[in-house]
Amino acid sequence: MGFGRGWRGKSSLAKMRHKQFVLFLLAFAVVFFLLLSNSPESRKLEFPPDRTPTESLKTEEGIRVTWVVDGDTIEIEGGTRIRYIGIDTPEYFNSTGAVSCSGKEALEKNKQLVFGKNVTLEKDVSEKDQFGRLLRYVWIDGEMVNEILVREGYARAIGFPPDEKYQERFIEAERKSREEGKGFWGEVCEGLP
Repeated sequence: MGFGRGWRGKSSLAKMRHKQFVLFLLAFAVVFFLLLSNSPESRKLEFPPDRTPTESLKTEEGIRVTWVVDGDTIEIEGGTRIRYIGIDTPEYFNSTGAVSCSGKEALEKNKQLVFGKNVTLEKDVSEKDQFGRLLRYVWIDGEMVNEILVREGYARAIGFPPDEKYQERFIEAERKSREEGKGFWGEVCEGLP
């Protein structure tokens, strides 16, 4: 086949393969674009031009929770993930891959408290954790969700300096929760998570 002949000398099978290849490339480009546009980076909160993200989320009210990831992580409108400061809940799946009783209980309690509701977010010192989640105290109806989870035995108090503004409250709430046998400190999951 010479340089100037183009498609004239090609078989219909070659033309069909070329069309399939072009369609594949086009489909790949569309999928790539969709994945890129749905990435966490593209779903960040938009802030008014006169405020930075830190200022906006220091004590931002009326932010709707759209998904509860687990006992100590939520997702808010815009796709931003929030990790509760000062507490830790058991993982939903344990190390063997089975559903953890205490992890499931913590997830369900967190859902009951915040899913589909408007919350207030309060920043301490750090902006994000190593996974890119915003670190915040989460308030609903004047109560701190982080503390409720500890007080009712669904989370442990665990401090990560420098974010320790309410750590003494969490430690006291955990002490009382243990004494009273609440949540996973009681008989629900037979002891520790």
